[in-house]
Amino acid sequence: MAGDRFRLEVQERERLGSPESRRLRKQGLVPGVLYGKTGAKAFVVKERDLRAALTGSSGLHAVLDVVLKGQTTPHSSIMKEYQRDPIRGHVRHIDLLEVRLDVAIQATVNVHLHGGEDAPGVKEGGVLSQPNSTLNVEALPMEVPESIEADVSHMEMGDALRLEDIPRLEGVTFLDDPHETVIATVSAPIAEVEPEPEEGEEGLEGVVAEAGEGEAAEGEAPEGDSGSESGSNSKD
Repeated sequence: MAGDRFRLEVQERERLGSPESRRLRKQGLVPGVLYGKTGAKAFVVKERDLRAALTGSSGLHAVLDVVLKGQTTPHSSIMKEYQRDPIRGHVRHIDLLEVRLDVAIQATVNVHLHGGEDAPGVKEGGVLSQPNSTLNVEALPMEVPESIEADVSHMEMGDALRLEDIPRLEGVTFLDDPHETVIATVSAPIAEVEPEPEEGEEGLEGVVAEAGEGEAAEGEAPEGDSGSESGSNSKD
């Protein structure tokens, strides 16, 4: 379960726009927006503080007690959305959503497979696939799991692990279709088949060859006729 809370001190910002955001990032700050009960507040937070809060045991599902500089009242919030630098991997922007800890929220949680190397179907040469790597859940903010573990060590060749096969977690409601949502499958590998020559190719080659020989034979006949005519002329 999540169950982790972190105090995150932030400072409101008045200047907005891309140039200002780039300037803040160069100073080791991350721009963000807190969507709360009274509206949206733009803020900046130290990148190292944000990284520490989001790399704990609860990961991105941690509850953040956001405290604006100069205030003492914390705003219990969760991650709403974030942007990451595609090269360095640093968080470039973050959106937080203020929540009530006694009201359930919906979240998307990663699914981790374990025991794949022990699955009988895999040992026989089967291929383990994961059609769905995330699940939609509903739970109190402090009860949202960081991830859902799925044991596939028992799977035979041709088996499919569905959401209905996953043990239920206390306080967590799965929102996806329990039967239609496939978590993992073990299938036989697909062998490459060399294409066979199309029917009629050999026969066509034979026809072409015979046609060529026939043309050559026909071409010899006129030469013989011409020789006969020249011979008769010589007698005359």
